[in-house]
Amino acid sequence: MKKSSDALPETVFPELYAFVRQFHPIDGPTFHLLTSHFTARTFHKGDYLVEEGQTQKELFFVHKGVQMSFFVHEGKQHIIAFAYPPNIVAIPESFTLQKPSQYYLQCLTKSEFNCISFNRLQQLFDQSQPLERLFRKITETILAGLIQRHIELQTLPIEDRFKAFAARSPQLLQMIPHKYIASYLNIDPTNFSKLYNSVKI
Repeated sequence: MKKSSDALPETVFPELYAFVRQFHPIDGPTFHLLTSHFTARTFHKGDYLVEEGQTQKELFFVHKGVQMSFFVHEGKQHIIAFAYPPNIVAIPESFTLQKPSQYYLQCLTKSEFNCISFNRLQQLFDQSQPLERLFRKITETILAGLIQRHIELQTLPIEDRFKAFAARSPQLLQMIPHKYIASYLNIDPTNFSKLYNSVKI
């Protein structure tokens, strides 16, 4: 009989294993090297993972829940991104450069994570070239996504922005207040409500 430590990675963290393999095809032992250093943590709705001015010391792999990153300018909240499982949630420049964050990372619902510290992750990179390559690929994908989002915000009319979001993350329309999605899409809440009630998804 297999020991739990010998279990196949897809049986321990199946969704996460499938998720990371989209970026780079790591094998079971490499994935186990990563997950063997995980610490499970739970946060309540409204809890902050990182606040403005703090340095993110842990990387969060989302197991349950929805989170958002945002900043506040002249008293107005501006949503940058959402996260939900299976995914990684972070303030990229704060975690990767280990410098104070310019914005917030907050749980919109009760959330469960598997976490790994920055220092431990750097040690794993020294041990495993496939893990280092995996995270380089993930970082490149995040950067490409940020550029694409910027292009959409600058060029697409509001209806197309709404449709693009609904195609990517339809479940969020039922899970979180629409005011946050309206902010993320840079759409006035009244116009967002009209789109939600009139546009066929």
